[in-house]
Amino acid sequence: MGRSRRLPLTKDEFDSIYAKVTRLTVEVLIRTEDGVLLTRRGIEPCLGQWHLPGGTVLFGESLVDAVRRVARDELDVEVAVGEQLGVIEYPNLLASGYPGWPLGLVFDTRIVAGVPARTEQSEHIAYFRTLPHDVMHDQAVFITGLGLATPART
Repeated sequence: MGRSRRLPLTKDEFDSIYAKVTRLTVEVLIRTEDGVLLTRRGIEPCLGQWHLPGGTVLFGESLVDAVRRVARDELDVEVAVGEQLGVIEYPNLLASGYPGWPLGLVFDTRIVAGVPARTEQSEHIAYFRTLPHDVMHDQAVFITGLGLATPART
């Protein structure tokens, strides 16, 4: 499972800062013949929704190191980091009242060690060729826009 570490900001400091500025995040996109790997969020924001594993880039951390850390923390796997596939903006998250503006850089990755496992941040892990109806909207738009999965069936 995820490794604990001392973070440079308290939760209150983090929330205060990122309610006022854009927060740079990385999104870990893992795909196999079974589809795109998503986890069902076990924490806020977007509790209970399916999403790409992702997280804030920490001060002084390279993007590649952030991707590897997020994969370890959220999936308990080691990944090889490939190309950046694009950027996800989150207007729907902002419109929902989320107190911040994340900007996610999406990286293509592949698992090189371990098997994806649930962590405190995820209730379930699954691969999808057709997205579920309750995937984070802005991520669903990105994933389907690249042709990596088909939209949810209505």
